[in-house]
Amino acid sequence: MLDIIVAVLLVVTIGYAAVLNRRLRGLRRDKEELAELSGSFGEATMRASESIGLLRSAADELGSRIDGAQELRDDLQFLIERGGGTADRLEEKVRAARADGVNPTKPGSSPIPGSGDGDLEEAEEIEKDDAMTKSEAERELLKALRAAR
Repeated sequence: MLDIIVAVLLVVTIGYAAVLNRRLRGLRRDKEELAELSGSFGEATMRASESIGLLRSAADELGSRIDGAQELRDDLQFLIERGGGTADRLEEKVRAARADGVNPTKPGSSPIPGSGDGDLEEAEEIEKDDAMTKSEAERELLKALRAAR
């Protein structure tokens, strides 16, 4: 009787050992997959860190470009305001000259009332002085305005 009880317990133990062996094989397989996943996760983390560094440098460069663009925008806004004022004054003088009966297209006539040869030389001298103090952008804008006439 004792032999039968020991035999039954041995069969149960062998069955339990077989179940444990299958579970241990599954854990080892899962451990290998986990090792592969952790390796690929580590690589992905390193690539993400590098990408973050690149994004930061790109953001810094973009910020400096935006600052430069803001400065250019402010310069252009100033030039537009200045050009608009100059255009308004020029338009007033042309209208005044037409109202006084001066034909600005006639050779020898002066489009600005009261301006003669001395005034023309003085205006050219003032324009030369202004050209020295104007930035390149202002000079280009003035060239474009003159070409548009």
